[in-house]
Amino acid sequence: MTTKSSTNPEIGILELIDPAKCYEFFREKKWPCGICCPKCTSNRVKKNGHKRNAPLCRNYKCNNCGCRFNDFTGTILARKHHPIRVWIVMLYLMGLNLSNRQIAAELDLNPDVAHRMTILLRSEIAARKPGCKVSGVVECDEVYVIAGHKGHPEKVRQKGRGTTVQSAQGCSGPRNS
Repeated sequence: MTTKSSTNPEIGILELIDPAKCYEFFREKKWPCGICCPKCTSNRVKKNGHKRNAPLCRNYKCNNCGCRFNDFTGTILARKHHPIRVWIVMLYLMGLNLSNRQIAAELDLNPDVAHRMTILLRSEIAARKPGCKVSGVVECDEVYVIAGHKGHPEKVRQKGRGTTVQSAQGCSGPRNS
């Protein structure tokens, strides 16, 4: 029989992450040139306390237009209730290619909640990813893809190489020759 030693307790990954460093990292990435108002983009901003339930999340007030905002205003973390360290660790675990269930278990979250959070993060990453431009010689060939014969079993039994439907045109990436 194995017992857990009191001198070597299990430590979760979230206990290793310092929330203050997470907020500093977030502020550096959001405002690399200094804090600015999301409404008028003025840098005449003063600190205005902190969020009641997150003491490390600062509130700000713009001296130019009077707009009030916090560290998360204008981001996908606005109005989210999980701590910032959960989001940062989730991004790290997604980078390790862990499944949503593994991420949920590691962060002690409900699998459905973890799934919604990862979908939100992935959609934002995809939206910010620059588009791919193809240059050079591009080769196009005809291709016919059968989408299925649902509801038409007689089409499945058709023999021969030909088809009664016109071929579709398809394109591939750059040619490597």
